[in-house]
Amino acid sequence: MAQKMMLYWSSGSPPCWRLMIALEEKKLQGYKHKLLSFDKKEHQCEEVKALNPRVQLPTFKHGDLVVNESFAACLYLESAFKSQGARLIPEDPAEQALVYQRMFETDNLQQKMYDVAYYEWFVPEGERHESALKRNKETLVAELKLWDGYLEKMGKGSFLAGKDFTMADVVCFPVIAYFPRFHCPKEKCPRLMEYYEMVKDRPSIKASWPPHWLENPEGPDTLKNL
Repeated sequence: MAQKMMLYWSSGSPPCWRLMIALEEKKLQGYKHKLLSFDKKEHQCEEVKALNPRVQLPTFKHGDLVVNESFAACLYLESAFKSQGARLIPEDPAEQALVYQRMFETDNLQQKMYDVAYYEWFVPEGERHESALKRNKETLVAELKLWDGYLEKMGKGSFLAGKDFTMADVVCFPVIAYFPRFHCPKEKCPRLMEYYEMVKDRPSIKASWPPHWLENPEGPDTLKNL
């Protein structure tokens, strides 16, 4: 079945990485894929444009079906291959609700991290203000405390939505992985860093680890002074 799948992706992109983790968890190795560079604007190639009107990555095709939003693609894989590989969405409605809650909250964590880590990338030089960056850092620290609180409440050794690895972890881990890479002080999110250490060697995550992170394990220190 995986041979009928095609994934266009970029190394280190959280949306791409989460889809690759989901593919590993559902035992769908062997899918076709093409690694593209955002820096070289390779994602704007005609192959992607033909499938994705937003010209974004990931762009994912399974047979005649095209699913381009990473959350949607991950949920599609769980639905289409429910009995294969790991069960990523629990049956219990209350447990499902928590998984979905943490999944969709991930956007908050990702955006607030980007607002600090990529401030100079996103904001033109003439529009940058130390006060704005300071506010962004304070907002991110508050967000990290929120996530630390979630893990604290669930107890040591917990995944993001309980005792089992779920779609919440598939979706959020690629964002959490940026914090140690960008040298975020551990004291700002000790529970999240414990979680990171617990999950980073999971086979699906190791198998899909961004290749350029393997080549250059040390990232920039853009979160060092958080």
